[in-house]
Amino acid sequence: MYNNLFTEAGLSKNEAVIYEYLLKNGESPALNITKNTPLNKGVVYVALNELIDKGLITEKLLPPKNPHVRNKKKIAYFSPEHPEKLRAYLSDQEAKLKKAQNSLEANLGELVSSFNMVSGRPGLRYFEGLAGIKQVTEDSLKTAGEIYTYLDTENTVKKIEEINNEYVKRRLALGIKKKIINADNPYTREHMRKHQQWDAEDSQLTQVKILDHRVCHFDTIMQIYDDKISYISFANDRQVGVIIQDPTITAMHKEIFLFNWSRARTLRELEQPGQIFSKPT
Repeated sequence: MYNNLFTEAGLSKNEAVIYEYLLKNGESPALNITKNTPLNKGVVYVALNELIDKGLITEKLLPPKNPHVRNKKKIAYFSPEHPEKLRAYLSDQEAKLKKAQNSLEANLGELVSSFNMVSGRPGLRYFEGLAGIKQVTEDSLKTAGEIYTYLDTENTVKKIEEINNEYVKRRLALGIKKKIINADNPYTREHMRKHQQWDAEDSQLTQVKILDHRVCHFDTIMQIYDDKISYISFANDRQVGVIIQDPTITAMHKEIFLFNWSRARTLRELEQPGQIFSKPT
């Protein structure tokens, strides 16, 4: 009657049969369970032990209740625990599943890397929403080297400022170096003027330059690190993130970044006398 309910709660089919039998019949020896269910003796004992481990039944050694039994040696009787124990068991399983999911997320990058080495093809992971964007952003904190970033300052500040601020704190605490290229525009310059303390506080870890607006325009964030490239797009007010893992593709983008870095200038260099920002024509 309740078999489906019990199996949905995480019990095996054999466990469900025995648990339901005990709920209906109360304290019983294994022999009675074997006689009154379709399960054989070996299966019954295995399932009983599993139910004990799950905290759903208890075992007691008692004298035989049948007065006609000559051998008075104690035998094992099994009793069901209160059905609330099933709820507790289910909650415990949910907690373990959540822990397993978190562990998988924490190690998925390494698993993908191993898969890529065996399969010989680029790894691709796709994310959506602010929670996904946070995962994409924080993935670079696992880097063993320096991060190269193309930054859309305006979208970063207006749409994921809290995520970015937390990310920056963690990156600096980990001592991870970063080079950032911003596209030149009034918003970027004004924002950098307000945050000149970056140059003083963490110049050993963060370097920021600006690239001429006539050369580039960013609507995304792109990060290059280790053998990965990550993208965050804000197009059409959707937060979408992608991580590509491939050493050859990443190596090419690192070279392109360093070429652009050599052409970019700091805000101080751009705002020297004679350096005037010109609006796009």
